[in-house]
Amino acid sequence: MHFDDRLATVLRSRADGPVTSRIQFRQLLDLLGTLPPDATGSQVDAAYDRLADLVRAIPTESRSAIIRETGLRLRSTRLVAALASADPAQAASALANAQLAEEQWLDLIPALPLGARGHIRQRRDLGARVEALLARLGIGDRALPPTQSTADMPLAPAAPSLAEADVLPPEPAKPPLDGIGALVRKIEAYRRSKQVIEGSVPADSPRLPLGEDLAAFPAEARAFDFATDASGRVVWTDPGVAPMAVGLLLGSRASESPATCGADMLQAMRRLQPLSGARLHITGAPAIAGDWQVDAVPAFDPLSGRFGGYRGRMRRPAAAAAGTLAPSRDTEAERLRQALHELRTPVNAIQGFAEVIQQQLFGPTPHEYRALAAGIAGDAARMLAAFEELERLARLDSKVLELEGGETPLDQIVAGTVAQLDAHTRSRGSGFDLRIEDDGLLLPLARIEVERIVWRLLATLGGTAAPGERLKLRLRRRGDAIRLTVALPAALAAKDDAGLFTAATGSVPQVVAAGVFGVGFALRLVRAEASAAGGKLERHKDRLRLELPGLTPALQDHSDSEAGTMAG
Repeated sequence: MHFDDRLATVLRSRADGPVTSRIQFRQLLDLLGTLPPDATGSQVDAAYDRLADLVRAIPTESRSAIIRETGLRLRSTRLVAALASADPAQAASALANAQLAEEQWLDLIPALPLGARGHIRQRRDLGARVEALLARLGIGDRALPPTQSTADMPLAPAAPSLAEADVLPPEPAKPPLDGIGALVRKIEAYRRSKQVIEGSVPADSPRLPLGEDLAAFPAEARAFDFATDASGRVVWTDPGVAPMAVGLLLGSRASESPATCGADMLQAMRRLQPLSGARLHITGAPAIAGDWQVDAVPAFDPLSGRFGGYRGRMRRPAAAAAGTLAPSRDTEAERLRQALHELRTPVNAIQGFAEVIQQQLFGPTPHEYRALAAGIAGDAARMLAAFEELERLARLDSKVLELEGGETPLDQIVAGTVAQLDAHTRSRGSGFDLRIEDDGLLLPLARIEVERIVWRLLATLGGTAAPGERLKLRLRRRGDAIRLTVALPAALAAKDDAGLFTAATGSVPQVVAAGVFGVGFALRLVRAEASAAGGKLERHKDRLRLELPGLTPALQDHSDSEAGTMAG
């Protein structure tokens, strides 16, 4: 059988101190707890031997605390049996945190020591067959959970002894639940109880019956209840829409966010005020895509007073209920955006876990793991940046995205970008020779939009230039437009027009990266941004010409005079 090298890496590491011993103990628990049931071999046996050595070296309190960690995955019958065979405190922690299927419990319980079986009675997620087995073995609620007092414990009837169990009539068999429906009910019951315990969902929150509603949910949702965390991210909804709505960030105005709201809703959420008829637009699965009206109230912890999120209901606006809502655009850009949204979720999770390891948020971590985690976090960040660029190009090409307006001096942005790139290109003798022929080159765009366009264009060309190759850069006004002309590097000047704007990764080595998708994609994105701003990016022989509509001197003087009048 083939195993990945994580177990071998842990076994090669030394555990010669209290800190490293606890770290290795936690790592072995997680790796052994997730091995397949039929996993055998010398490496697995060596791991269990190392685990036994660590049990003797680590104090009972520390071991029990590690085993009770929320993120630990104890899914191996062999591992749980080994942990339950040690001292009572460790056995109690292992049996309380074990994540075993019903068949695994039926195999494990008869093999457990008599003193450890009583701890299983504290669990409330065991199946009917496991409960019946415990009753036949005479296991009652004898062991007290370490986190509860006797006053909190519910009274339970005394269990029959072994002799009595043999003569008592068997309990009538419960009627079997209907396959998929039973599984769905079990999963939802577990998720709901876990969320109530964690405080993300109020205990009295409404819920829909699962059997029929989950399968027969309408193609377009009209209303649903929801709950968010303190950051405004949806953590619970009615079961029918949970796979589509959980994870949406409500308090966002970013264009790339699946859920965008108006300034009024954003301001109310920042002030922790109730939401009444707030407007929200969701881009995602067809059932929840479109405009919504949000009514919600903030929830606060009764003990600490800390804000815990919003609890409320979303419903379609009145126009939508009457059937007058415009249908959502089923364009290529929307379908691509939905696909990218599905890809971002696992990449975000990978990046988050890598940062947790790299920053040692859960405790000390060996340097080699931190180095690996830093590399993984960096790769995830590059992937997320690539997703954003791909989605931005698709939305610009389909005329869905509009650039943010404002007033920005293009000459200052270009000069600053050239100086910034010079730090990377100076050692190679390459870079730009900038000449600005006119003053007051204002663009009717927000500063962030201008910076994106200029950086993407100049970084792509400057990074492609060969050592010693200087590119002429000219900025001037032509009528109502502002024109930026830059020479193409020799490696790009040799391409035809089609090849220049074709996405191909790794075609030209670069000092400054043009993005995951290469030079051609970056230039296509600049061309789409220029078009969205009312300008254009064209090739003229061995030069690229970027033209953007500028604010004319008359408009600038008019704006200045209005500002002076208002000041007076």
